[in-house]
Parts: sequence; structure tokens; C-alpha cells
Amino acid sequence: MKWAVFLCALVALSECIHRVPLRKGKSVRKALEENGLLEDFLRRYPYNPSAKFNPNFAVQSDESLTNDMDISYYGVISIGTPPQSFKVVFDTGSANLWVPSIYCNSNACSNHNKFNPNLSSTYRSTSQTVAIQYGTGSMTGLLGYDTVTVAGIVDTNQIFGLSKTEPGDFLYYSVSDGILGLSYPSISASGATPVFDNMMAEGLVSQDLFSFYLSRDGQEGSLVTFGGIDPSYYTGQIYWLPVTSQTYWETTMESVTINGNVVACVSGCRAIVDTGTSRVVGPTSDINNILAYIGATEGQYGLSIVNCNSLGSMPDVTFKINGYQFSLPPSAYISQEGSSCTTGYGQNGNDQLWILGDVFIREWFSIFDRGNNRIGLAKAVNL
Repeated sequence: MKWAVFLCALVALSECIHRVPLRKGKSVRKALEENGLLEDFLRRYPYNPSAKFNPNFAVQSDESLTNDMDISYYGVISIGTPPQSFKVVFDTGSANLWVPSIYCNSNACSNHNKFNPNLSSTYRSTSQTVAIQYGTGSMTGLLGYDTVTVAGIVDTNQIFGLSKTEPGDFLYYSVSDGILGLSYPSISASGATPVFDNMMAEGLVSQDLFSFYLSRDGQEGSLVTFGGIDPSYYTGQIYWLPVTSQTYWETTMESVTINGNVVACVSGCRAIVDTGTSRVVGPTSDINNILAYIGATEGQYGLSIVNCNSLGSMPDVTFKINGYQFSLPPSAYISQEGSSCTTGYGQNGNDQLWILGDVFIREWFSIFDRGNNRIGLAKAVNL
């Protein structure tokens, strides 16, 4: 019997749920724009949100990640003894934990916290290396073992990456220091055991699942929970969707409709629920259909825009998955800043994969159940 399960039988359920507050910081897009670098960056590195989901990467030793400039949620973990703190993106679209290290001289490491293994009494080095490819270049580094603490869960003997090189502009302007991947171990670079797999193996969580609540407004209020489901963050029932590929958190979507009309995913399609992608992303032709229905036009820097005065008359966009209907109202898929309104949809070229990112997760509280290989979705409350 797992120790976490035994202890949870003795205390209140709420004490068995481990919560990491997520803060919404400035996005890379905003930082680049403020520094007059956004246009040049997009010219050199066109937006390609599906890059990290290429099936070829699941069987390679190196992992690939896209550069999502709009990701803005991060939480704090610690590594080592005594603990060294890092801001990380909790990413269900990748599997590795990595942070900058003292061995890194890249510009991207110069303004972030760097792990110093010499200051940790529990660090254990290895001869293994790790490489994760971004659209702007590679993060390369070493693999080592140490104690990783996440929301009070003390994960001993956890393998993680210590970066030696990091790609420039993108990560330099990122608020987060590194990434904590929460997908399946089959896609982990260098075969490194993911953090949550280690938690499960060591019996550190009472249930083999975690969940995300992303607040709609403000910098505070979002969180990721480990080991249980907190009912105060959703209303109504949980709809369970089977994981169809134990690589990413992938399931099968039947259609996308507006006002009862099928506008996308006409013959069914693959869909991945991903906290490491900011928008809802689909094939370019399908997304163009959706944009036409809601009256959007092309704006600057790859964003589609709408008339802010039309928000009240825009339709819901509904995603049918496993027979259930998951709708996004205009308040979910439109972002307003001053007099400018942009949509939360992104184009994926000819790739038929859909990515249900933060725009979707803010509306639908998302549970990632490794014990039963399923995804749970419930209507998120507006706290």
C-alpha cells in the first residue's frame, strides 16, 4: 500500500492534494514587442505550434519543443539540499525537467536562476547528456540526480537536466527559468524518468493524477494540483476522455461546430490537451473556417483580430469529444487589450492535429489521470 494512500486515509482529503500556485507573468511576445524585436523574431522563426507533436520525435532520443511566445503561467519548485528555487512551466506537452545551470554561458541563462550542483549535498552527477530542440536552437546539457520538491512533495533521486547552452532571444525573455514536463515517459529526451512518474513510483501521491485550473483574469488564482481533484475549482460533472496515445495527452475529437454547423474536424481528428500551448490550434483551413464564422480578420504578427464591439453577437465554438460537447464562448476565445481584440486560435498548416491549449483549459478544468490513462474535463468556475 502506498504511504500517501495510507496517510490520506487518516486525514482530510484536502490535505492529500498538493497545490502549486501558478502566476501569470509577461509573455515572451509582449517582452519582444516592448523591446522592438517581435517582427524580426517572427520573420526568423515562423510560428509552428505543432512542431513538438511530430510523431517522429516520440521515437528519437532528443525531444523537440516549439516556441510558444504567449505562454505566461509558471510555478515555483526547488531542487537540491538546501533547496534552490526555480520558476518553471508545468508542461503537459513534454516530459523532461530541466533548469539553467552554472555551466551555461548562453545569453538566455544570464538573467535566470542557475542550479549550482556544488551547493547541494544530495546532488549526484552522471555521464549522460540531454538535448531538446527548440525552433530557435537547442537546449543542451547534462543529466544529474537530486531531490526535487514540488508543493511539499519531496521527490528524491529525481533525474533532471542542467543546461549548458540555451537558445537566445526566446528563453532570454521568458519569465520562467525552465520546464517541468508532465507527459508520458515514452517521449522523454535521453530516457529520463519524468517527475510525476517518479512521484508515482515512490508512492508520493494518493492518486496517480494531476489537474490544472487556469484563472480567466488577473495574475493570481491559477494552480496545478497533484494527487487529487479539488471540487472547488469546477462545477457539474467530470467528462472522461480516453487517452489514445501514451505519448502526449492525446484523445480523439469528432467535430467542431458553430450554431450546430460542422465547421472543422469534419471526419474526426486527433486532439492533444496541452498546458504548454497558449492557443487552440488546428489545421489552417479549419481555423480559417472558424475565423470566418466569427468575423475575424488577419492582424499583425500572426494574430487574428475582431471588432471589440461585436463580442456580444459572436457565437460559441463547440468541440465534440467522446460524445460530449465542450463549448468556448467569445469571452474564452477573445482577448481584449485596450481597444484591440484578438482571437485565441492558431493555425497549424497542413497538419491535421488539434492542440487544445490554455484558451481551452481556462474554460475547462483539466484532469490528467495517469492511473487510468484518461483526461477529465469539467466546467471551470470563475473565481
